[in-house]
Amino acid sequence: MTSSAAPLDAAPVRRPHWRALVLLALGVAMAHVLLLGLLPVGSEPPPLPLAHSFSTREVVIAPPAPAAAPAPARAAPHAAPRPPVHRTAPAVAPQPEAEPDPPAPAIAPVEVAAAPQPPASAPAPQAAASEPAGVAAAVDASGPPSGGQAASAAGDGTGGGTTPGEATPMAGATVPLQLPGSVKLDFDATGQQGMQPMSGVFGELTWLQDGDRYNARLSLKVLFRTIRAQTSEGRIGPQGIAPERFSDRRRSEVATHFVRDTGEIVFSSANTRVPLQPGAQDRLSILMQLTALVGGDPTRYTAGRTISLQVAGPRDADVWTFRAEGDERVATPSGEHVARRLVRMPRRDYDQKIEVWLAADLGWLPVRIRQTEANGDFADLQLRSADKAR
Repeated sequence: MTSSAAPLDAAPVRRPHWRALVLLALGVAMAHVLLLGLLPVGSEPPPLPLAHSFSTREVVIAPPAPAAAPAPARAAPHAAPRPPVHRTAPAVAPQPEAEPDPPAPAIAPVEVAAAPQPPASAPAPQAAASEPAGVAAAVDASGPPSGGQAASAAGDGTGGGTTPGEATPMAGATVPLQLPGSVKLDFDATGQQGMQPMSGVFGELTWLQDGDRYNARLSLKVLFRTIRAQTSEGRIGPQGIAPERFSDRRRSEVATHFVRDTGEIVFSSANTRVPLQPGAQDRLSILMQLTALVGGDPTRYTAGRTISLQVAGPRDADVWTFRAEGDERVATPSGEHVARRLVRMPRRDYDQKIEVWLAADLGWLPVRIRQTEANGDFADLQLRSADKAR
């Protein structure tokens, strides 16, 4: 007697829910970020001080108008001649004849010594006083700096090869500037770090100003988390942007202070200081200062012209010279723009190469920023959107 067993029903296979797959993918990506050491341990950067009180109007800084020549004095009108009046002189009694004066004694002539002439090599006081103090500070720092850091800040004394006649904003000089209104720029970021390509990173540049002060922040974000943030705060003056504090935040924050009372740049990370040159910028404010300079007078910064300014980072300062390379058509995620390309060429083997494209149709705001290291690593930010700050 044979018996047949009833077939067993196959158990249904449960497929994972799509939400679980998304969470798993995010967890794996987060683990990769943590393993790469990109995610900072600290909290998000604090809000900018001007987050609730800023202006979207541009700030135009014009050089002082030359003193008007005094108008020539008008000659006094000639009075009409009066007809002569004939009067009869009264009769005068004859006076007694005066006796002649005795002859004056002879006086020997006195020789007057001529005043000594100044040497021909001595400069004329008026000519020496006509040059404003600090006018050449961007080319040659005043006095020999002390220490290696100070020598780095002063550069090599050439200002990046600037020649006379070029439209270079010298320190102490006043040139036209046009600072943009408060705005937020979003970028797509790509790059290479060693063998690891950079992808999935987004950049955000926030610029806030109220006509007197400014705040700027450039953030890099992955998975809605800030992995790096640079912040610059300061005032707006006759020379444009005048930074007071610059910070670079990764796992921890390092800061640079511009102490204008003592004329020094102080680095908190290295406990060192260097002389502060007129018109000095930090590594973030330099982007907006270039925007202000080109926006103030685009014809001053055509191909071949240079801009030299002292730029401070988190640990040192140096003279950066940007060379204008002309206008180019740049394709970005936000569209195609005609932009002026400015390049900071490295002067030493370990210097970074910085390229900035400023778009005329966006008020000369940066639409592309590319930074290349000496070893070939690079980061490339391309504009995705530009909106007025809210």
